[in-house]
Amino acid sequence: MTIPKNNSDWQELTRLTQGQPIFVERVRLVEKDIAVEGRFELPQLARLSLEDQVFITAFVRSHGSIKEMEQVFGVSYPTIKSRLTRIARSLEFVDTNPQPTRAEILERLNRGEIDADEAIRELEALK
Repeated sequence: MTIPKNNSDWQELTRLTQGQPIFVERVRLVEKDIAVEGRFELPQLARLSLEDQVFITAFVRSHGSIKEMEQVFGVSYPTIKSRLTRIARSLEFVDTNPQPTRAEILERLNRGEIDADEAIRELEALK
């Protein structure tokens, strides 16, 4: 199977896989004529069902307005909230500010990015 080129290809791929895990094994940058092979997991949002992808897209396009979502989908507030809750539970939390590891702190100290006092504070915070 080739990598989907447009939205209908992604819809077909989603239908074929029926929610089963899939991995991309080859990525090609067309303009650079470069291909990378390996095992790449799809991002969380791409792993959602087609219906949930449409729902989340509508939610983002409505700027998170549940009132607008009620109108678009013709359902009640509790139905929208329930679906959002179900989808949210299926997604892993992405930590946008993870704590550095001990090795990362020491490496920053070694490169002179932080001084010894800052390194000590950060190392003590790990405990």
